[in-house]
Amino acid sequence: MHAGCRIEQVYLCRAPVDFRKSIGGLSVLVEQELELNPFGSALYVFINRQRDKIKVLYWHRNGFCLWLKRLEADKFAWPKDGDTAAQTITLQEFEWLLEGFDLWRNSPHKTLHFTSVS
Repeated sequence: MHAGCRIEQVYLCRAPVDFRKSIGGLSVLVEQELELNPFGSALYVFINRQRDKIKVLYWHRNGFCLWLKRLEADKFAWPKDGDTAAQTITLQEFEWLLEGFDLWRNSPHKTLHFTSVS
């Protein structure tokens, strides 16, 4: 995102969004459907139905910024339906999401069974 932009929160819009929407449509969605402040110090993250593109909307000083990432041969992990329209994650978790990690598969390491050490 923009250098020097202070981000305090990251909100993922759970439902897929029509990617023909741009800044105007997405900012209205943040305000009316997610019931959040689009001018806040947060990233608002949207996904398309195929889960191969995300858009990130944020406010920087005097205007909105819109960022897009398209995967060429994979899909983004995304939260399942929940009781809220948006899910909050940390900035670190957002970076992991961009790198391809599935934050919602909380499975431990596999248990290994050995018979000897040599």
